[in-house]
Amino acid sequence: MIAPVTEQTLVLIKPDGVQRLLVGRILVRYEERGLKLVGLKLVQVDRELAERHYAVHRDKPFFAGLVEFIISGPLVALALEGPNAISVVRAMNGATRPWEAAPGTIRADFALEVAENIVHASDGPGTAAAELALWFRPAELVAYPRDIDRWIVAAAE
Repeated sequence: MIAPVTEQTLVLIKPDGVQRLLVGRILVRYEERGLKLVGLKLVQVDRELAERHYAVHRDKPFFAGLVEFIISGPLVALALEGPNAISVVRAMNGATRPWEAAPGTIRADFALEVAENIVHASDGPGTAAAELALWFRPAELVAYPRDIDRWIVAAAE
């Protein structure tokens, strides 16, 4: 069996998730799955950060809408850590198009449209590293042991 890789990933609970009072309900899902919270902050995003975050989409017709939405209200930035955290979080979030998201995923349960689909998550190790560096200073990511980690890793193996 292949040993799981411990990863860190970024999750943004977007302004619609904050406005709809879903932050706690979403965070508990990640924690109950066994992911470790290593960074957390409430952010009112400025245009410069929004444009840097969505730079990969700069030439697409929906870029301006993404930027306007992400700066429309506060969001919550999370740094999560765990075995295969990137894939686990993306599976928990569900498909980008909420109507295609599997039942029980965050987007299937809480979102109705693509533009306001509650959460963002890094899509790979390179993206996760870049996004975490964009949203968190190194001192804002906290390394700490948890007694349950040995059980979580053992279950993933």
